[in-house]
Amino acid sequence: MITAGDFRNGVTFEMDGNVMQVVEFQHVKPGKGAAFVRTKMKNVITGAVTETSFNPTAKFEEATVERKTMEYSYNDGNLYYFMDPETYELVPIDESVLSDNFKFVKENMACTISSYKEKPFLVEPPTFVELEVTDTDPGFAGNTATNATKPATLETGAEIKVPLFINPGDRIRVDTRVGEYLERAKG
Repeated sequence: MITAGDFRNGVTFEMDGNVMQVVEFQHVKPGKGAAFVRTKMKNVITGAVTETSFNPTAKFEEATVERKTMEYSYNDGNLYYFMDPETYELVPIDESVLSDNFKFVKENMACTISSYKEKPFLVEPPTFVELEVTDTDPGFAGNTATNATKPATLETGAEIKVPLFINPGDRIRVDTRVGEYLERAKG
């Protein structure tokens, strides 16, 4: 059990059947009346952020969110299979758990799986990935000061905007958080 008076940034707890994480907290002791804890918290499963005030003695069940790095193996319909590198066990995860930025993940890439009570609720791809451009208009050296871009399809099927000088077959680095081209891959 944890009390609201023990809240710190990053603490996870259970409230009304939801797993919440403290984003910000402030202990308030007004001149009149009882002290309280003003809390900004995020539902770790849905991502919704709410603000609430708690009595410092309010008790909550601590929630342990497990984060584990697993390797993406393959998908079969709506199930995506991830391999645990320690046990080599394949864990199926439903497509609904995957985030939009999963489109940048190809087979054998390591992803971070967040789960609560052994039920996965979030799959985070690596922050930066190296992918091959499979389809785009032929590149040409041009005015690089204009930041002109063109659409390109990557080996995973994802589409992003790339600079004009990128050709099909080039390997590029992509920031999966924003889905943007970073640079040509070295080597």
